[in-house]
Amino acid sequence: MRRASSNSRRTFPPLEGAFAASIVAFFSFLGFEAAANMAEEVKNPSRAYPRALFGAILTAAVVYLLIAIGAVIVVEPTELATSTGPLLEVVTASGLAVPGWLFSLIALVAIANGALLFMVMASRVAYGLAENQLLPHAFGRVLPKRRTPWVAIIVVAGVTMLLTVVGDISTLANTTVLLLLLVFLTANVSVLVLKKDKVEHKHFSVPRIVPVLAIIASIVLLTQQEGPVWLATAGYVVVGTILFFIARYGRRRGDRKIAERTGSIPTV
Repeated sequence: MRRASSNSRRTFPPLEGAFAASIVAFFSFLGFEAAANMAEEVKNPSRAYPRALFGAILTAAVVYLLIAIGAVIVVEPTELATSTGPLLEVVTASGLAVPGWLFSLIALVAIANGALLFMVMASRVAYGLAENQLLPHAFGRVLPKRRTPWVAIIVVAGVTMLLTVVGDISTLANTTVLLLLLVFLTANVSVLVLKKDKVEHKHFSVPRIVPVLAIIASIVLLTQQEGPVWLATAGYVVVGTILFFIARYGRRRGDRKIAERTGSIPTV
């Protein structure tokens, strides 16, 4: 029994490492789904958007892979695993004359760029949900001239700043990944459902095996998350549910006012 248990310990760590790397990869690719919010502004989106999306994903994957291969060639993997700044370790070991402050500045700009992308994407999503009456109507308010959703931007920025002082970065990152996995899971289920519909115009379509494999992969990765991450995710879901019911109440109240003015019966 002792030999079997020791062998299992030797077998599972690489598999656990692969799962951990897959979860980190989900966080690294955060932002590609934001392009869907801009697809309606593209000419011929059914042709241009899939090419742009898959081209960007392929390019990022190749760049990440080359960086990973170069990193393990320059520095030992065990040293990279314990380092708080693995890329800085690689730059230092390579002998390049890159000052530490310059590397920190580059990292700061990259983080700020990612945060800006998230706030732009999240504010537009909140605006779209408000337009579809799934969030309170206030999120749909825009500036008169610029037409930017200023309420959604302020709320998203405020929540983002609040989250920076609540919990640690790793928990926030894992929570974001878990939420992405849930969205990814529901999106692929929706793909299977929508494939039953007949579409007259030309559109992009994938074989059914692709969303099926994606659903299986999402479920497997969901099992790798820890309890605190699930609790944090549940908190987000509760907040979202409360906002949904507030929006639903406001919509019904608005329908009743319209019905009182016109004398018609509101629909639920």
